[in-house]
Amino acid sequence: MAQATEWRFTTRLPQNFHPKSLRQLLMADWYLPKHLVFSLKRGERVLVNGQYLPVNFDVHPGDQIMLKFLATDFEHPYSNVTPDSAATVSVLYEDANLLVVNKTQGSKTHPNQPGEVGTTLNHVAAYLASKDQQPYVINRLDQETSGALLIAKNPAVVPVLVRLVKEKLIKRTYLTWVHGRLNSTQGIIAMPIGLNVTDKRKRQVNGEHPQMAITRFKVMDRNPDATLVAVHLQTGRTHQIRVHFASLGHPIVGDPLYANDPRQQRLLLHSWQLRLPLPFSFKHVMLTASLPETFHRFEQRYFN
Repeated sequence: MAQATEWRFTTRLPQNFHPKSLRQLLMADWYLPKHLVFSLKRGERVLVNGQYLPVNFDVHPGDQIMLKFLATDFEHPYSNVTPDSAATVSVLYEDANLLVVNKTQGSKTHPNQPGEVGTTLNHVAAYLASKDQQPYVINRLDQETSGALLIAKNPAVVPVLVRLVKEKLIKRTYLTWVHGRLNSTQGIIAMPIGLNVTDKRKRQVNGEHPQMAITRFKVMDRNPDATLVAVHLQTGRTHQIRVHFASLGHPIVGDPLYANDPRQQRLLLHSWQLRLPLPFSFKHVMLTASLPETFHRFEQRYFN
């Protein structure tokens, strides 16, 4: 597969755009890191209406902005993920820069070893191979967690998307069934999470090297033995949803680490909705990932 050596982006500023410096547009509105803005400036690879413009000059409604990135702008311009079968790839959204897939339960997000196959990123690599594109992982879901997973298609949008994730500008809602009946209809769980010193696979509230973790939830449905909860993460700690609800005495149904369920009961945690600002634009998309069959089977036991 031929590897691209440059990536171009062209955007026309909307009519309701408030004039500001080109630097402010690139860094404050489009979340480009300072070193990339410097590279664009040094190489005169940022054009306004077809002409180079110093970044301290203002841009205005209707102006056309063109950016050109080179492979040399990035420490790791190519992801080099080994393609695998694309049969399991379920695309929720795709444009020239990124795609969001509905990750299959039981699939790892990305390979951990060179040449490893069978992960979601390997499957997406096969899907993109015919387009001469490569996948770049932005965030991850636990192997048994299903649902909306964000993947970049070129190195230029990777730092933008990473910053959007870090600053919580990408809004993600999870759905999960937890054991027992939650009395509150909504609430906030604010408890630090650290390492579990007796089991390196696990985390625990107030464990070793704790970091504050904040989880917001809203009850969506109930049955006599379990509660369906919509969850928003204000922080992003490892196993945060799983640890927080387990600490309340309401572990997630099927959790192999924090619940005492039969092994055949799979984890009922799903990345359900994703609200995403699109890079180098002023648009947003709202996406919903359909629930896996494991959710439907669990619900049928109580509601049919």
